[in-house]
Amino acid sequence: MFYAGSAVNKYKNYLYDILKINKVIEVTEYLISIKIAVLEEGGYLATSDTIQGFIAQGRTIAETMEIAQEVARKLIESYIEHGNPLPFELERPLKELIREVKIPINVTI
Repeated sequence: MFYAGSAVNKYKNYLYDILKINKVIEVTEYLISIKIAVLEEGGYLATSDTIQGFIAQGRTIAETMEIAQEVARKLIESYIEHGNPLPFELERPLKELIREVKIPINVTI
């Protein structure tokens, strides 16, 4: 015989165990400057003078920017995990208006 109450209690205990194991994670935002160039063969290439080894390629500007964010995140996490100092050019965003930026919008007609 199955009792819904016992399943709920097992689920609650499972969640409690997860919460005991998990640590509090602090999320920090950084701003970097990137350059996006059009590739002759199609697509876009993003590079940055701020982070050594940074390169991202995508089919659209929007995709290139998404990939660039992921690559930058991985590189910064690697700096931190290995105890290396972060590049001094990395900026922490201010609490006020950061700045006006243009964003790519893909429209299919």
